[in-house]
Amino acid sequence: MPFYQSDQQKEYIDELGKAIQDFSKRAQELDETGGFPFKNMEELKQFGYHTLTLPKEYGGRGGSLYDYLLSQERIARECGPTALGIGWHNGVVLELAENQNWDQAVLEEFFREVANGALVNRAATEPSTGSPTRGGRPETTAVKKGDKWVINGRKTFTTLAPVLDIIIVSAWVPEEETIGSFLIHRHNEGVHIEETWDMISMQGTGSHDLVLDNVEVLEKYYVEKLEDRPRGKSAWLLHIPACYLGIAIAARDYAVEFAKTYSPNSLKVPIKDLPNVQRIIGEIELEIRESRHFLYSVAEKWETKPELHEELSKDLAAVKFRITNNAISIVDKAMRVVGAKSLQRSNPMQRYYRDVRAGLHNPPMDDSTIQMLAKSALD
Repeated sequence: MPFYQSDQQKEYIDELGKAIQDFSKRAQELDETGGFPFKNMEELKQFGYHTLTLPKEYGGRGGSLYDYLLSQERIARECGPTALGIGWHNGVVLELAENQNWDQAVLEEFFREVANGALVNRAATEPSTGSPTRGGRPETTAVKKGDKWVINGRKTFTTLAPVLDIIIVSAWVPEEETIGSFLIHRHNEGVHIEETWDMISMQGTGSHDLVLDNVEVLEKYYVEKLEDRPRGKSAWLLHIPACYLGIAIAARDYAVEFAKTYSPNSLKVPIKDLPNVQRIIGEIELEIRESRHFLYSVAEKWETKPELHEELSKDLAAVKFRITNNAISIVDKAMRVVGAKSLQRSNPMQRYYRDVRAGLHNPPMDDSTIQMLAKSALD
């Protein structure tokens, strides 16, 4: 079922599909070697995808949240880790373009760097605090020294680490007793990447540790304080469920093609004609349709009805919960259609199975979403 809002949107996604047609061919090797999709990222930049959500006045496409989600789903069908990685970059750019909560001169400088090819992500997670959404205080610190800030600490899960040019780092500011965010350039002295990423899923995201050793940052790059960040304005995080939905759709496509063509000698017809296989595929289709309608209806309402943002903020979390769990279910069912072949290391199904599981550990977490929804109903 098409979810395009315009012919222009469809044309863009079709062009994007052509630009990423080789991603799926590289996915298996990336998974096996634990490598990073440097070539994928370069091809996305050549296509201009890194400027999808950058405002037009700075040389970007000025893409909407809806454009962004359609694109993320499409990339994830070819390579989930690539989609999740570039998704964080475009999401941060979209967040800043919408909120405009930085000093204008610094924000414009940042946008110009992105237009010139810079890739960015936030670094907020730490070994001792876990997910920043849980409210833990960073152990990374920022201390004023003259007209600069000196930052020390370690961040984990720094997605896109091998290619990041700009990192927005959260740190505890003792003298102000607040959590601040600092814009740090990769080439700054004292910035190191330790290659620690060793997970069984999302191998290609390059989510290594960021180590900050007496990194000096100019005053102007103290860009925001926690209390000044707009609350509930996190629709850009819908790129997470869009990514896992794309992976699940890839699994569905493989299972459907397998069912159409596989015919054991015990049957005179392909297994697609078996009632039990049709039932499983029907259940898969239902979960995909449910997921896509939920994702894109919430995205459209977010863009067209800003007066509903406070209420829709609950739906943002619910969308992530429902779609990531649906993705796990879809891949599981698809593997039942394919059978034991889906567990072969050379088969993409086992990779999809591992990759969608990672969605449970992206923010917001399932338990916090359910608790939030319960409190909303009870209050």
